[in-house]
Amino acid sequence: MRVLRDTDACPSPPEGSVVTIGAYDGVHLGHQAVIAEVRRRSEAAGQRSAVVTFDRHPAQVIRPDSAPLLLTDLDQKLELLAETGVDYALVVRFDPDRASESAEDFVDSVLHRCLNARQVVVGEDFHFGFQRRGNVDLLNQMGQTLGFSVLGHKLVGLDGQAARDDAQVSSTAIRRSLHEGRLVDANLMLGRSHEMRGTVVVGDQRGRTLGFPTANVAIPDEMLMPADGIYAGWIQRQDTGSVPSASSLGTEALPAAIYVGKRPTFYEDQAMTLLEVHVLDFAGDLYGEQVSVRFDHRLRADAKFASVAELTEQLQLDCEKARRLLGGRAG
Repeated sequence: MRVLRDTDACPSPPEGSVVTIGAYDGVHLGHQAVIAEVRRRSEAAGQRSAVVTFDRHPAQVIRPDSAPLLLTDLDQKLELLAETGVDYALVVRFDPDRASESAEDFVDSVLHRCLNARQVVVGEDFHFGFQRRGNVDLLNQMGQTLGFSVLGHKLVGLDGQAARDDAQVSSTAIRRSLHEGRLVDANLMLGRSHEMRGTVVVGDQRGRTLGFPTANVAIPDEMLMPADGIYAGWIQRQDTGSVPSASSLGTEALPAAIYVGKRPTFYEDQAMTLLEVHVLDFAGDLYGEQVSVRFDHRLRADAKFASVAELTEQLQLDCEKARRLLGGRAG
């Protein structure tokens, strides 16, 4: 997949392209169904396939106070898009100027001039452009002049087929599931385990004193944490091009018991939700590592314990359950 950074790198393929547009946060099963249709059409017509997405969620610019927290950062989104087999991912810089651009100008500059679109595939409820005035009807009207056809794709359920509203796979539904602690539902809609990425930083080392040392992973504020609780999953070093130290995590995914919460046993009013990862049967140093953390199973909700001894006993049970669920194999 060729990544195009804004419209300064337009390929304008002479054979034309089949294009889809969207934030594509999560690149979930619904997104994958649309992209599969893009690829099917492009292969049948001998055209290129392209996804147009944005360097930040448009809501972060248009309505920052109510913008949704994200399921994937830009790097992960591009990795997931590459796995779909599309030819191009055009990352449009979304800033106040772009937010004030009319839908008509966006179609002309991005779809027509930059990608030479011959077919456009979007969700049937797709809106774009200044004040969200662009929609499937506008695309159809402009396509008659600019030479592209339009498919308003039905929103799908877990089986990839058109679904009623309450069964549709969407980024909003996945966020709701994660917020409510329904990890199984979220992972089913994603088509994979939910993943968070960040840097291992120095914490207060309280876990070490309890016999359960943890890697404290700093997550960017715009990313969505799952509901507070204990999870079983995997931690893996991200390939940043740097040489790992002898004691670092390496590139293999290792099984872990994962904590998300505010440590109510020790703090009454801690404001920040923490992500702490206890790597099972591992004694290395992870400080400074860029890591990904994958959530496979939710073990229980967070809880306040009457004593440190009770907490330690429960942590032992949590680790044993995580080890059984994960089987100690690489993820």
